[in-house]
Amino acid sequence: MKFIFTLVFFSIIISISAKAQFSDNFNDGDFTNNPTWIGGTADFIVNPALQLQSNNTVINGAYNLSSASTKATTAQWDFYTQLTFNTSSTNYVDVYLTASASDLNAATLTGYFVRLGGTADEICLYRKDNGSTNIIKIIDGVDGVLNTSNNVVKIRVIRNAANQFQLLRDLSGTGNSYFAEGSVADATYTTSAFFGISIKQSTASFFQRHFFDDIQVQNFVPDIIPPAINTITVTSPNTLDILFSEAVDLATSQASANYTVSNAVGFPATAVRDATNAALVHLSFANPFPARTNLTLTVNGVKDLAGNTLNNGTKVFSYFVPFLYDVVIDELMADPTPLVALPNSEWLELKNTSAFTIDLNGWRIGKSTSLSGPMPTFLLQPDSFVVVCTGSAVAGLALYGPTISVTSFPSLNNDADLIYLQSKEGKTIHAVNYKDTWYQNELKKDGGWTLEMIDTKNPCVGMNNWRASVDPKGGTPAKKNSIDAVNPDVTAPKLLRAYATDATHITLVFNENTDSTSASIAANYSVSNGIGLPVSVNATAPIFRMINLTLAAPLQAGTVYTVTANGVKDCSGNTIGSSNTARVGLFGSLDKFDIVVNEILFNPKPGFEDYVELYNRSNKIINLKNTYLANRNTSGAVSSITQVSATDYAFFPAEYIVLTKTKALLLQQFVAQNPDNIIEISTPSYNDDKGNVIVLNEQGTIIDEIKYSDKWHFPLISNKEGVSLERIDFNDTSLVEAKQKANFHSAATSVGFGTPTYKNSQYKVLDEVQGEIKVTPEIVSPDNDGMDDFATINYSFPEPGYVATITIFDAQGRPVRYLQRNALNGIKGFYRWDGLGENNVKLPVGIYIIYTEVFNLQGKTKRFKNTIVLARR
Repeated sequence: MKFIFTLVFFSIIISISAKAQFSDNFNDGDFTNNPTWIGGTADFIVNPALQLQSNNTVINGAYNLSSASTKATTAQWDFYTQLTFNTSSTNYVDVYLTASASDLNAATLTGYFVRLGGTADEICLYRKDNGSTNIIKIIDGVDGVLNTSNNVVKIRVIRNAANQFQLLRDLSGTGNSYFAEGSVADATYTTSAFFGISIKQSTASFFQRHFFDDIQVQNFVPDIIPPAINTITVTSPNTLDILFSEAVDLATSQASANYTVSNAVGFPATAVRDATNAALVHLSFANPFPARTNLTLTVNGVKDLAGNTLNNGTKVFSYFVPFLYDVVIDELMADPTPLVALPNSEWLELKNTSAFTIDLNGWRIGKSTSLSGPMPTFLLQPDSFVVVCTGSAVAGLALYGPTISVTSFPSLNNDADLIYLQSKEGKTIHAVNYKDTWYQNELKKDGGWTLEMIDTKNPCVGMNNWRASVDPKGGTPAKKNSIDAVNPDVTAPKLLRAYATDATHITLVFNENTDSTSASIAANYSVSNGIGLPVSVNATAPIFRMINLTLAAPLQAGTVYTVTANGVKDCSGNTIGSSNTARVGLFGSLDKFDIVVNEILFNPKPGFEDYVELYNRSNKIINLKNTYLANRNTSGAVSSITQVSATDYAFFPAEYIVLTKTKALLLQQFVAQNPDNIIEISTPSYNDDKGNVIVLNEQGTIIDEIKYSDKWHFPLISNKEGVSLERIDFNDTSLVEAKQKANFHSAATSVGFGTPTYKNSQYKVLDEVQGEIKVTPEIVSPDNDGMDDFATINYSFPEPGYVATITIFDAQGRPVRYLQRNALNGIKGFYRWDGLGENNVKLPVGIYIIYTEVFNLQGKTKRFKNTIVLARR
């Protein structure tokens, strides 16, 4: 019987000991056992990140969860929490270190608890005595520490053998940088039955936004370890902050002789321990820190509060001055819906491309209409990533990696936007002027997929270095991009165009971001006709594609000048080459028929888009910002008025400009001799059968109007899709429909049925009065040696609409090649014969006849015979 009693006694002791210390990191995905939590079990879940998360959705709710724990003295309590809201008097968390019962709302409950939140948004230690409202604050923490929309905190409470409590918190959540909220002696309760969490919430905006992890209750082991240097933060060119691993002694931490910095910086002039954080010391030096240089701080003789001394403690730091592209925006989610697998939130990703650790504290995200609040302290390591978003998106995105929030996170437009990254000094570090065409995928640009940068060492070339993510989730937040690759920029920048804002100011527009330093040198620019060098230059932030020149002498009306740029580099270091000039001059007013509609593609092939070509037939420089494109609605009123350019854009005499929605689609179908003269706009809708193309000035005056019809096409064209109508004579400005019909014709077969940005294939040359077929050379040798490998059959006719059939005959009169059959000709053009017969049969050497027969619908016919010799070398 005695043996049985002894066994039971030891079993009880073992059971009590097991409950005295416990830990739970929820990595098993369960909180119902090992250890067992009781109470409001329906009010909590273990989320996919393996954290304990609140799950109660009751307004003005109060709920709790507890687990057996008998540890009460000589103890240490640690836990992690994240509250993704601003705390208040009705929204806070009480974490009971010791509790006499499992029901943490019981009036008779006694024990000690840490409150996170309350009216003062603080972290405090309370004692709970018997009675429903009998709580006493025994350590009053610093006010306002939880006054943010995302609070990440690691808490540590120590109770030593003398019943001295110490409350510490680490707002980084890492447990590496504790701050002492205070200490107090209290021996009221020396036993415990439970550890627990009690939550008070008011409205739905606080539901399911409480997270807990890494809970540990254990014996307190006295400190015998000296303090260590946790972090060094450079606050100015000659000041820094040292954050120690624990609170440090006042006298030794403020002795300047205990600190020294390498590279001849030496001892600090002053050393001051922070008034509120005993682990933080501020140092001020007489000598400045050399920028972007690794320096070593050495600490000797600094003690912690337990008297442990740090000797020969060292840490490397640098005074970091951020340069352009040290941090880049390398991924962005502008259109999260329809969802693929990532959260329904807009965000962007930053990557550190430098060799230095960069503190993002005070950095911001901006766009033309807004600027975010400052980023929190976050040490972005070299070659690492962080996601930036609004506060409400942090919980979902943090599952994928490091995530920080900013207030007033700019809304990212789905189709196009300009966003930039600004350092705390207000300097633009990187900018991205994205468009939905950058996805290069019609499906993915509709939402759910991110845009990713291919090569982060090539951060400013635009579309050529971006593409839609190929990761199955739809993106790679906080990780290396799915399309990451080497994609260097080896192409020199081009000067696209220039325009004068007034007589003494010119703006240059480049095709890519320029290096702001080289672009801001006045000696790199000159203007013709005696104007010379500008007196000042300003590169427009944040992408530096527009350079503003101030001239020493004014431009004269009616004169076209040439501006030349030399020595300008892009952000990859490529220097501008031959594409370094642009015309410029003062704008003239837009009057009737100064601009005419020169070519129309109103019935594109499936998958392609309309285009309208304008021609400047005046002697004036027209501002396309004051030019509008329109159509007519079903009632005949002018409708769908669209501005040709949102910014000043010079349209010069005898120049062609093409307007279309997507430049890339136009270039896939047609050859554009001047692709830089294509402007992307959302063109008005033009019906496939008939409609009106209208050009307006800023007063709404109709400058030109074409009432087109598909019946204007050449009748023998069976499929009119993808065939443009070309103006034959741009000096014929009649608005009479019948005359307009006579002045338009289908583009020629030989130019692919369209001539965007250059002279029309059907353009009427007034001095041409007779048809002609000319073959060159007279002897052709098709041996691919680069000399006379093919014959060119040049044609010219007095009017459009001739159809040609070309047949090659041998000397015996036998047809050997049917080169063209019923091909629609322009006024001038050519065909080629490669010296081969039908089905690419190799023909014998000898004399051949090129027989050309042409006709038009008016019954006119012409026949031509040209002799050619086929030879071989």
